[in-house]
Amino acid sequence: MNNSIKEPFLHITKRKEMAWQKAWAIRGGMILLALIVCAVITAMTTELSPLAVYGTMFKGALGSARKVWVLGKELAILLAIALALTPAFRMKFWNLGGEGQVLVGALATAACMIYLGKTLPNAILIPVMFIAAVAAGSIWAMIPAYFKAKWNTNETLFTLMMNYVATQLVAYYIIIWESPKGSGKVGIINQNSEAGWLPVIGNNKYLLIILIVAAVTIAMHIYLKYSKHGYELTVVGESQQTARYVGIKVDRVIIRTLFLSGAVCGLTGWLLVSGSDHTITTTLAGGRGFIGVMVAWLAQFNPIAMVASSLLLVFMTRGAQEISTIYGLNQSFGDILTGIILFCIISSEFFINYQIHVRKAAGKEEANV
Repeated sequence: MNNSIKEPFLHITKRKEMAWQKAWAIRGGMILLALIVCAVITAMTTELSPLAVYGTMFKGALGSARKVWVLGKELAILLAIALALTPAFRMKFWNLGGEGQVLVGALATAACMIYLGKTLPNAILIPVMFIAAVAAGSIWAMIPAYFKAKWNTNETLFTLMMNYVATQLVAYYIIIWESPKGSGKVGIINQNSEAGWLPVIGNNKYLLIILIVAAVTIAMHIYLKYSKHGYELTVVGESQQTARYVGIKVDRVIIRTLFLSGAVCGLTGWLLVSGSDHTITTTLAGGRGFIGVMVAWLAQFNPIAMVASSLLLVFMTRGAQEISTIYGLNQSFGDILTGIILFCIISSEFFINYQIHVRKAAGKEEANV
């Protein structure tokens, strides 16, 4: 009887380190592969020129000054949500409640605009709205954080369920505030007086949103990389036992970190209602609470790198909408192209972090990938 153990044909090991030049070469190669695959699928299924389709996507995202500003606004909102989730993810607190935290921040903003818009000047009303939105978002995030810190509940399920509660809460108030009655929607809030609307800078209403999110990005980078709190949450994420051993109060760090995450989500809700949409709906966040997870993950939780990953996702989304309109294609076709590109980008991270070893044949050296 042969008791020898046969070596598997393939086995995977984690790489110790890879030069950044090689890592980016792998990413670039996978993006090129994705574009080739998308071109083949486009040619086979639509009989359209892949180059024409890519050109249309580019025009859809950057084809005019207005489209550039809209892309900038969408990038800023998505980036803000990704930034909000990053501290929790670095701490390995899987906060999937960004959608709900944005919604309650938006709800608090809308309530201030509706109830205080006729009594307070904008110089006072807008800061009040900001404080209300940040407070609402932070409290909404701290609820699952408290339960996690005290009773070690499952934060993934807890934060997901909080999204549904926030959605129904918004739906309830939409019925109360609906205008006109029976329409099932709030409509543009304070359309005539513009009470609570963020001021316009440079004749573009999106510029202030972009500037605020840019400031938040820089502040978050500094906070995570250079502050004591940023160091503490990183240690807690690596090992709670080690954190406790060195004197870090883990429960306090969990609650404090989720307070920050919720506050930035609340700020995003404030930007959406006060600076962009000027209304409240159950779909205001538009799924960005979940897309923000992908943005943060693709950037390896680096706030500066999130600008690039946010731009990629927003560019693909805007481009997919354009090809659907111009060529009369189903929206799903654009989503297919986006999915292929994202899959290849995500796959590149596997090859950067892991190495594939192929079983060597007799007398030959082992092949590595």
